[in-house]
Amino acid sequence: MENSFNQNRVWGWGELALQYFPNISQKSATMQLLKWVRVSRELVDQLEKSGWHPGKKYLTPRQKDYIVRHLGEP
Repeated sequence: MENSFNQNRVWGWGELALQYFPNISQKSATMQLLKWVRVSRELVDQLEKSGWHPGKKYLTPRQKDYIVRHLGEP
């Protein structure tokens, strides 16, 4: 059976952030994930080329995969 994290679906930014930071509030988790993403210019470039920008609330499966490739699975 496929792990729900690996399903090919749209993810909310806050939803993904809580996967990485499950023990803090969603607001804090989203800010922390954005900080982590911004550390990698390569990751930001990939995300922006795919239509992402800071403040966007949803991620396509490809955008989520870019993040996981750079940060590792939560």
